[in-house]
Amino acid sequence: MQYWLFKTEPDAFSIDDLAARPNQTEHWDGIRNYQARNFLRDQVKQGDKVFIYHSSCKDVGIAGLAEVLKEAYPDHTQFDPESHYYDPKSSPDNPRWVMVDVKFIEKFPDVLALKKIKTMPEISEVGLVKKGHRLSIMPVNEQEFSALLAAAKT
Repeated sequence: MQYWLFKTEPDAFSIDDLAARPNQTEHWDGIRNYQARNFLRDQVKQGDKVFIYHSSCKDVGIAGLAEVLKEAYPDHTQFDPESHYYDPKSSPDNPRWVMVDVKFIEKFPDVLALKKIKTMPEISEVGLVKKGHRLSIMPVNEQEFSALLAAAKT
C-alpha cells in the first residue's frame, strides 16, 4: 500500500462533499498537470490511503482520509466542451488525462493546518513542506503518513 495527498478547494469539492456522495464514493477528476497525472496513472493503486487536503480556503490543511477504490481510467471531463477541464487535444482513442475513484474513510475533528505540519520535525519529505511543490497529487511516505495521521486525530 502507498500513501497520497490529494488537494482540493473545498468550495469546489470538500471532505464533506465526499462523505455525502452515494456510497461515500466519487471520482477524482480535473487533474491537468502531467506529473500529477503520471502519479495517478502509474502509481496510485486500489487500496492506497489518501489524505484529503483543503487548499485555497480559510482553514488550509488535511481535512480527512479516503481510500482509492478504482485505479486510473480516462477522465471524461477532458472530452466535454462544456467542462472547465475540456482538452481539445485529447480524444477517446488517445486520452491525456485520467482519474481514480476514492471512498471516504473519515473526517478529522479539526483540519490539520499546514502551519502545524510545517512545524513537525518528522515531516520533511512530503511536497507540502518543500519550496516550489504545488502538485495537487503527491506521494507521502509511510513514516510521514503515520505521523500526520496521528497529529490529525489528536
